[in-house]
Amino acid sequence: MNNHYCTEINLFIRSLIFWMYSIITIVLYSFVCLAALPCSLRFRHTLIRKYMHVYFYVLKKVCRLDYRVEGMENIPDSRNGIIMCKHSSTWETFFLPQYFHTPAALAKRELGWIPFFGWGLALSDPIFINRNDKKSAMQQIIDKGRKCLSEGRSIMIFPEGTRVPFGKVGHYKMGGARLAAATHYPIIPVAHNAGWFWPKRSFIKKPGTITVVIGPLIEAGDLKPEELLKLTKDWIEGTMSRIGVQSFVDKSTGY
Repeated sequence: MNNHYCTEINLFIRSLIFWMYSIITIVLYSFVCLAALPCSLRFRHTLIRKYMHVYFYVLKKVCRLDYRVEGMENIPDSRNGIIMCKHSSTWETFFLPQYFHTPAALAKRELGWIPFFGWGLALSDPIFINRNDKKSAMQQIIDKGRKCLSEGRSIMIFPEGTRVPFGKVGHYKMGGARLAAATHYPIIPVAHNAGWFWPKRSFIKKPGTITVVIGPLIEAGDLKPEELLKLTKDWIEGTMSRIGVQSFVDKSTGY
């Protein structure tokens, strides 16, 4: 049995253990979410962050997948904004709530109907959008987003809409940029290379260290939505081309 084959088996077993942990704890945690719905939003987000903290600890210990963050100084202390993040993995959906407290995720309403996962999502009080009604979807984003921003919450948006394979560029949608232009709140761009370690629709989690970069605020000012979207896309994709993966992989596995 060669070393590569042994490594593949090892990665499969570790990923299987983490998958089992995820399924069991998400199901159990969903009942905690239902019980916590009458509690304050602040308390509910504290529960989410505590669960995520343990989740990433187990991911690190079982799959040997860790992360590091650049640009923490770019998270404003006294201002909220519109977080626009690269979407290439499941990982970032768990990561963002840890660093941006009480964020309102923009999500299609069908996600809220998924048993267990949807209950957990509902706990965070997201902005559910009916994307089948395209005419009103944008107005829903602006109206609900403006309300959340006025309450001091940040809005969490994946401008590509769906996960794209690592190294690819998806179609950036206008929703977040139009919300920024309409409300004059800043955009907080986020790039990461999680899609290489935890790819879309992949069971295997590759060991190593994910790099997350939080960029400087992109002030809305009097810029048009198209200009804001271009600035955001250019920063995210420019940072993606810089991050790379090879210097942060686990040398003991060959990945």
